[in-house]
Amino acid sequence: MSAHDEPLSYHVAVRSLCEFTARTGDLDHRFTPSPTAREGIAGHALVAERRGDDYQSEVPLSGEYGPLSVGGRADGYDPATNCLEEVKTYRGSLERMGGNQRALHWAQVKVYGALLCRERELSEVTLALVYLDIATGRETRLTEQVTAEELQAFFIEQCQRFLAWAEQEASHRQQRDSALRELRFPHPEFRYGQRPLAEAVYKAASTGRHLMVQAPTGIGKTLGTLFPMLTAMPRQQLDRGFFLTMKTPGRRLALEALTTLGVAREGEKGALPLRVLELLARDKACEHPDKACHGEACPLASGFYDRLPMARQAAVDRGGLLDRMALREVALEHDICPYYLGQELARWCDLVVGDVNHYFDVSAMLFALTQANAWRVAVLVDEAHDLVERARGMYSASLDQQRTNTLHRQAPPALGKPLGRVARRWRELLGDVDPGESGSRKSPAYRVLDEPPRRMLNALQQASSAITDYLGEHPTGELAELQAFLFEALHLCRLAERFGEHSLFDVARHGRGRAVLTLRNVIPADFLAPRLAASQATVLFSATLSPAHYYRDLLGLPVDAPWIEVDSPFASHQLDVRTQRAISTRFRHRETSVGPIVATLAEQYRRTPGNYLAFFSSFAYLEAVLGRFRAEYSDIVAWAQTRGMREDERQAFIDAFVPGGRGIGFAVLGGAFAEGIDLPGERLIGAFIATLGMPPFNAVNEQLKARMQARFGRGYDYTYHYPGLTKVVQAAGRVIRGPEDRGVVVLMDDRFTRSEVKALLPSWWCLEEHEGEKASTATSTSRE
Repeated sequence: MSAHDEPLSYHVAVRSLCEFTARTGDLDHRFTPSPTAREGIAGHALVAERRGDDYQSEVPLSGEYGPLSVGGRADGYDPATNCLEEVKTYRGSLERMGGNQRALHWAQVKVYGALLCRERELSEVTLALVYLDIATGRETRLTEQVTAEELQAFFIEQCQRFLAWAEQEASHRQQRDSALRELRFPHPEFRYGQRPLAEAVYKAASTGRHLMVQAPTGIGKTLGTLFPMLTAMPRQQLDRGFFLTMKTPGRRLALEALTTLGVAREGEKGALPLRVLELLARDKACEHPDKACHGEACPLASGFYDRLPMARQAAVDRGGLLDRMALREVALEHDICPYYLGQELARWCDLVVGDVNHYFDVSAMLFALTQANAWRVAVLVDEAHDLVERARGMYSASLDQQRTNTLHRQAPPALGKPLGRVARRWRELLGDVDPGESGSRKSPAYRVLDEPPRRMLNALQQASSAITDYLGEHPTGELAELQAFLFEALHLCRLAERFGEHSLFDVARHGRGRAVLTLRNVIPADFLAPRLAASQATVLFSATLSPAHYYRDLLGLPVDAPWIEVDSPFASHQLDVRTQRAISTRFRHRETSVGPIVATLAEQYRRTPGNYLAFFSSFAYLEAVLGRFRAEYSDIVAWAQTRGMREDERQAFIDAFVPGGRGIGFAVLGGAFAEGIDLPGERLIGAFIATLGMPPFNAVNEQLKARMQARFGRGYDYTYHYPGLTKVVQAAGRVIRGPEDRGVVVLMDDRFTRSEVKALLPSWWCLEEHEGEKASTATSTSRE
């Protein structure tokens, strides 16, 4: 719904209207997964092709009931037979579709029928639900002859059910916009750099442009971006705002900033009538992780849609900050699922705080809602330097041979044949079986495929259909592995439909029966650009967001998208940055570098005792230096990051950095402790960085480099140089967190003295070169 046209005029899409008024019964996701949007479009086109020449597709229809305007596009109308069709694509067995889902579909086609009869002055019409099996192309057609009078009565009933809510929402919108017009900055003055940041964000929202901002830690970027976005909402008629983060701490900071701006917590009456939703992943919000999401298994899914209206009303009446605890409290008061209540409230909240995947992922809900409701949205992306790798992960998929074979052996008899077909395709793919030729051949340990493996993808589609049917018929039992395989297989197949130069297919062998097939996205821009285009303005901000052309190219930003750098509030005298040019951390020099690194750690610690972080390129490198350090300097306290740390172990590592403490924490660059943690004052007085942070020179990264070179002409920089230096600057940024902090950063590699490397380090740093103890004679190569 959008209420920014006229004070007393409300608009709602037909689908949104029916989802609000016509959904009843249980929450049930057994009739899933549904076809992708692309599959749905192809299915609708197929149905239209089968109809006559006079058949009309995507018929725009609209009508009014009092102040309520209802509109949308009907899938198809055949004037020759006077038949209006609603087409639904599906996979699996149609008999498993719930009655409440079918009722929703009938409601939609009836509303369209009412609008059609009114617009074309028809006395009656044939309504048809057309269910198209996406796998076989078979249609199941349900029809009903209905008079215009009956349809008009149904239309009025739906509008009356929705009208009170629409009036409430429009009133809320007026109150919200009025309050935001008067919103004032919550502190007497801006921090250094915060005002130009806020002005740039406001200008971007006002002019409908995307913006990249490189702003140092410590100026209050979260408040400095949220405040101008909120003030721009009424002036630019923005319907929604999304604050997207990479990690949980970013969400917490955003929620804290919003309470500072006046958003109420815990149901208290606040000065700002703003609904803020914290959107969580399912595993974080689920009350019964051991139960399936349907009414027969989970008590919070049983009767979900019958109790949803009261829970939804209670949530919006409460308003303010609907964070994890508030959402859970409202949901459990009404005996419904907190996760799916949150999914519903995303439609009705002014600002959503959540992970970047909620807008940028393949099936991102916030992006889908934005398109379906034609919202005008502003998007803020925190720690945006991480979006390149996060997006690559979103648009990549893999299939594990060992897992497939294990599932085949353990699967029920009904699935033996389709899973066996997948196993055979594995052998073909790897060359263990060569169809059409005698004998066998072996493929190399790693290779890139010239084209998508069509036979494997077809086998996966067939197996997915079989598993979907089986899960529908067997809703209980040990099915977790089957479900996991199903979603992984479908994800791979769906991404394969959009295969292009932005991605590659590769196969890696890790031993007999242990290969992995990967569809690897290397250039996320092609997927992200449509999501950026759907927003009125997107602001991507981070302490490390340079060079600008790298992020424009890989994130799909327009070539004219502005990039600004906010001056740092820190002075060079606060941070002593030293380079050890006699140390090389190149792989071939690792062994000889251990001694000089250990000596450098001890020397700095003796000079200025306190808490330090030491970063290394890998756990193996970390462990080699740590072992030597403990052997030679056992009197200096040292603790280390380990592989696969649990959440409580990570917290214990951070808690070791106490004010006034003394010791060195060893960590991996790019890991959990290299960014996103805050250790102000004496909790951390220095950092050692024994690496340029570059990804390893392996077959995968060399393929990525080739793709980058072909597309952008900057293969080495885009694959190795820029990502590595971004990690270095992020890690060094742990040291100075506020205007009173003082500290030291020791960069241990001779390459830090090169001009092209220095150019990517913060401008306020003042590098001081130290010879140190000679470690090795470093020679430059084209791969350094």
